Amino acid sequence: MQSAISSAAATALALPAGAGAAGTASLAGNAAAAKTDAGSTPFADLFADSMGQANQLEAQAHSAISGLMTGSGVDVHQAMIATEKASMAFELALAVRNKAVQAYQQVMGMQF
Repeated sequence: MQSAISSAAATALALPAGAGAAGTASLAGNAAAAKTDAGSTPFADLFADSMGQANQLEAQAHSAISGLMTGSGVDVHQAMIATEKASMAFELALAVRNKAVQAYQQVMGMQF
């Protein structure tokens, strides 16, 4: 369930760089191709990378829980650490998404 939420969050933040801009690079695109002239990485790419890491931690937690349930040599401590890492990564990604949405809403609420 968290994978679907994080994928939707990454897709929702893939907004154009500015009015009239050609658009940002695809989230699935190569990060090296999406670098700007100054050498910095766009926010969408950074966010997509962090979502990928959060999904990887979630998969590790899932495999640790499966290993614990099947008795294949996974300690309770290892499973708990893996699930807490995944939980913290998801909470961080959610907080970043919430701040980005809040900033977008503030910009849209401005009157020029």
